[in-house]
Amino acid sequence: MQNQTAVTEFILLGFSSNPVLRVSLFVLFSVLCSATLMGNALVFVLICLDYRLHSPMYFFLCHLSIVDICYASNNVPHMLGNLLGQGRTISFAGCGTQIHLYLIFALTECVLLAAMSYDRYVAICHPLRYFLIMNWRLCLTLTAVSWAFGFMFGTLQASLALRLPFCGPCNVDHFFCEILAVLKLACTDTTVNKVLIFAVCVCFLLFPLVLILISYLHILATVLHIQSVAGWHKTLSTCGSHLIVVGLFYGNAIFMYMVPGSGNASGREKVLSLFYSVINPSLNPLIYTLRNKQVKEAFKKLIPRCHLSSL
Repeated sequence: MQNQTAVTEFILLGFSSNPVLRVSLFVLFSVLCSATLMGNALVFVLICLDYRLHSPMYFFLCHLSIVDICYASNNVPHMLGNLLGQGRTISFAGCGTQIHLYLIFALTECVLLAAMSYDRYVAICHPLRYFLIMNWRLCLTLTAVSWAFGFMFGTLQASLALRLPFCGPCNVDHFFCEILAVLKLACTDTTVNKVLIFAVCVCFLLFPLVLILISYLHILATVLHIQSVAGWHKTLSTCGSHLIVVGLFYGNAIFMYMVPGSGNASGREKVLSLFYSVINPSLNPLIYTLRNKQVKEAFKKLIPRCHLSSL
């Protein structure tokens, strides 16, 4: 306990020490952070203001936007300060907060994406019963379960990690307090923590991914019975956006946390972390809006309204 309480801060090593590269990365990540915040905030506002978007699919998309905004707000500001040579250190409490919030949002998104795939399954395979099955009570339940599971298991993992004794040196070889990078600094056996992380990954990555694949196999079987080309295009366009997001998120997360020897926060692992914590949240609004006619129409309606209000 003396060793643990003696550790009052960690040092985030971040990226390269090359000043030119650091400035370039600062500009790049500033743009991505701005795109994440503005894009997801715009999606959230459009869904709230346009009554045509008040459906289960957009209800889940609204919560996905909230999760992405939280991602960017949790990790990116400190990372930008690190790139400018300001704030490489982070307090023990601040590091614990980063770990805790990051796990909550990541686990919540895992369940949320599975709920969205079920919504697409019902919409395509049982269109006549869609609003009967995907009623608001079920939507609220699925969303509440996503946030509740994310909070419970994220809190469990973070609390177990932060109870470990840290003896120093407290150099975290990452650009934020990623749990695997922090566990490497513990001066005790972390087998229990790593087993728990793997078990949570099975529950929150593999199990939801299996459910998503089953949903899309049923969707594919239904699509094959559609005779018209227009029907094919309409059906696949509603699922394409979700499949892209699922592939980017689950692919990077599984490789990072479930492939043996891949969680040591080397340059490759930092890049993977960037994908599912910085790049993916900035791409999600583009993926959904560029491929979604209703969202684009809602945006076109919002522009004249904003112009009139400014006058």
